[in-house]
Amino acid sequence: MINVAVLGAAGRMGSHVVQAVEAADDLALVAALDTDDEIAAATHAKAHVAVDFTVPDATEANVHALIDAGIHAVVGTTGWTEDALARVDEHLRERPDLGVLIAPNFAIGAVLAMRFAAAAAPYFESAEVVELHHPDKVDAPSGTALHTARGIAAARASAGLAPSPDATTHDPDGARGANVDGVHVHAVRLRGLVAHEEVLFGNAGEAFTIRTDSFDRVSFMPGVLLGVREVGNHPGLTLGLDRYMSL
Repeated sequence: MINVAVLGAAGRMGSHVVQAVEAADDLALVAALDTDDEIAAATHAKAHVAVDFTVPDATEANVHALIDAGIHAVVGTTGWTEDALARVDEHLRERPDLGVLIAPNFAIGAVLAMRFAAAAAPYFESAEVVELHHPDKVDAPSGTALHTARGIAAARASAGLAPSPDATTHDPDGARGANVDGVHVHAVRLRGLVAHEEVLFGNAGEAFTIRTDSFDRVSFMPGVLLGVREVGNHPGLTLGLDRYMSL
């Protein structure tokens, strides 16, 4: 039995995680913590793993507190910077027995889309990413879109491809979107959406689109539970749920 604490338990994602953990035969919910609760409560409850779905401003401090407490962490909160990731990686060297998983997306379809996009990237001249989310999301572009774009860029660089063609010289309003390692990323915020992404590839005479849609937050729960079950078997910092899957 794995004892699980949930940080951000009253939030949109956290409440679903609480329900998913409670429904799993091999997991026990020992702490459901909200904004004003202390991380120490997870220690007192003898949690083995903590799941963090809080906010970008709090998540790094939460992870460091969990490492200090000897608790594995599964993190779905986005907004991480390279410097913040480096600090967590450095901290984990003091606790080689602990694992931290930071995943931009826990939906199985989204995880596969990110991997498929990286695999397709060397074969197309052009590539762009469109992410679409509900208007209550606080960060843009989404963590999934950033991870996707960086994977595409790395694959293109390894293949020795030139930058995607783009003759734009005048864009005072930023219509071309964010530039992530040379890949343009566009963020849409629209009431009625949950979490969606399109990866667009183009060659002369053809287009290839990868799309993933999460219509309900329940779609993230199989991936979250996979992370909870596997994080203890993967010491150190892991970025992306795909590292725990047989891909």
